[in-house]
Amino acid sequence: MREVKLPISSNQLTVLSMGVAAILWTQAANAAEAMPSTTLQTITVTANTSVRENVQEDSVYIDNYTPAAQASHLSDFLDVIPGVEVGGTSTVNQRIRVRGLDDTNLKVTVDGARQEGALFYHMGDVTLDPDLLKQAEVAVGNNSVTLGNDALGGAVAFETVDAADLLKPGQKIGAKLKAGYASNNDELLTSATVYGAPTDNIDLLAYYGKRDTDSGEDGDGRELYEDSESENILLKAGAYIGDDHHVGASFSRTEKEGVFPYRPDFPSLPNSRGPDVIPQEIKRDTYTLDHNFNPANSLIDVDTTVYQTETQILRDSEDVGNFDFDAKVKTTGVKIENTSVIDTNNGRHKLIVGAEHYEKESEMARDGSATANDDANNTSVYLEDQWQMGKLTLTPGVRYDRYESPEFVAGGSTYDNVVGALAASYEVAPRTQVFASYTELFNGPDLGPTVFNSNGEGIYVNDDLKPEEGYNSEVGVTTTLRDLTLADDALQLSAKYFRSNIENYQQFMRTGSRPGRFGIDCETGAIGGDCQGMFNSDEDYKIDGVELAANYTTRDFGMGLSYSRARSEGDKTGNSIPSVSGSGADSGDRYMVNLDYAANDMVDLGWRSTYVASITDNQGETKPSYDVHDIYMNYAPRQLENVKATVGVYNLFDETYASHASRLNTADATATDFEMGRNIKTSLTYQF
Repeated sequence: MREVKLPISSNQLTVLSMGVAAILWTQAANAAEAMPSTTLQTITVTANTSVRENVQEDSVYIDNYTPAAQASHLSDFLDVIPGVEVGGTSTVNQRIRVRGLDDTNLKVTVDGARQEGALFYHMGDVTLDPDLLKQAEVAVGNNSVTLGNDALGGAVAFETVDAADLLKPGQKIGAKLKAGYASNNDELLTSATVYGAPTDNIDLLAYYGKRDTDSGEDGDGRELYEDSESENILLKAGAYIGDDHHVGASFSRTEKEGVFPYRPDFPSLPNSRGPDVIPQEIKRDTYTLDHNFNPANSLIDVDTTVYQTETQILRDSEDVGNFDFDAKVKTTGVKIENTSVIDTNNGRHKLIVGAEHYEKESEMARDGSATANDDANNTSVYLEDQWQMGKLTLTPGVRYDRYESPEFVAGGSTYDNVVGALAASYEVAPRTQVFASYTELFNGPDLGPTVFNSNGEGIYVNDDLKPEEGYNSEVGVTTTLRDLTLADDALQLSAKYFRSNIENYQQFMRTGSRPGRFGIDCETGAIGGDCQGMFNSDEDYKIDGVELAANYTTRDFGMGLSYSRARSEGDKTGNSIPSVSGSGADSGDRYMVNLDYAANDMVDLGWRSTYVASITDNQGETKPSYDVHDIYMNYAPRQLENVKATVGVYNLFDETYASHASRLNTADATATDFEMGRNIKTSLTYQF
């Protein structure tokens, strides 16, 4: 048997031991009491009977899934969804990938506000602390015109917590206090949430959290550089006006300050041009205003959201020399959507009509002076009809986009485009559906990495840059079987095969950023030169994959099994889609097992196992296999009604590995973004 060594100090061990001892003492004191019915952890949830929302979207509810409730990175919980991976060890390098496409090709929102633009291609684009969240919903693949543009691989919608989620029946005001600790990197989280409903039609919430993090270690003891402090703020207010209107407003901020590698996806690589690690500050501010108008009829249900998001990275010239910069991306937009339900002799129609306009602006100031700017904007209108005719549902859709590209990327070119979609499902047996969908894709030229903005100097402006286009198609089956072995048990099964085809794939080339290549020719745009810029790949890419899932639940036991794979291939060379992670976008065959057992209404035990097979892509790069196990326990003592304690051991056997969604270099370990080794997490929540 492999020896398990705990990487914790004596003081940390004392704290953990006291917590575990308290848990076991109270558990023993109540062992003889009855075991009433319990609610198991919820991992994925299907919403209703429509094809798009039922079998092509998955959700993770943060408070009901222990790894999510204790998460410090998005990878702690999003990876549970088949087809989704999150790379990047550092919190400033979280990279969401869906079916091989990273967040530069995904629509990512927080409370409906788009998170657009890339600051630096060596870091992630999603600056978000999971402690702010209540839910993460993933559209695995683009299967609807309602997603809008810039969603080649699908969408991830993060939703922050509301007062209504925390208030108990009849409660007017409440509070939630939380403390958490992780052993590997001495991470300490403290947060407080105050919420209330001073009247029947008004709700308010204020959240403040602080997270202090030191550098952790991978399974072989290599340091994963991050020494940071972060603060998180969430303010929300909502009000019902009469019977028909609801208005809401929110502000969320994630602000992280500390010392990180100059290139966060090279956490151990020495930097030949300056310090290995440098002081940096990363911020995200998101403002939203929303309004819902829903009178007492089925034709009008209008949602309107106005939003602004700004992400920013700052580096200090005193410590970094000529690496000083202040880069930011601001996205401002408005979206309005109406849903109508119409019953006719030919079936029920659920009509969704909407429009969205947003503008994304990048701004870069280097050495405290010269400022460079660029911007792009998009306007979309769309119509979708979910037409249910007995056992058959058809969902046609159409969307028009008008996209104005960045000046220093594509010369401010304007692209007008129309895409269509069609989905169908048929109930072949009770609670069993077969489905198929086809969606055309469109994505205009994005802003370049903001830290390289230069108002045209050293930039090749590609006036001939084509938009990314293509399609996503899927076929599959889903079924639910009940009362198999016990009363009220259920087994949910789903299987999907998909193919995505992407034409004119867009790539950014930095001067000297590839071995043997020296940027882009400043005059012709040919590979090899002293300029940087965007260009289209000269081949089309196909991504093929399979996603299988089985979830079984009883009164006190739950089990989830899943398998997923995605492979891309170019039509000329056969190479996989290029990726900033260092070895293409393909992932190995991924197997996941989740077990949950509610011993009684106080104790809930869980285990998660993830195995990813090795893969050698068409470019000859090999990503090694890895096998990771997590165990965890929730404890809610009856004597302390409002207290919940959680302890978990993540990467139980101290596996040394790098996610296939992270940068990987098999020839040079210092150029590989290894995941954290064994990590013991504890948390205590008091809600009253």
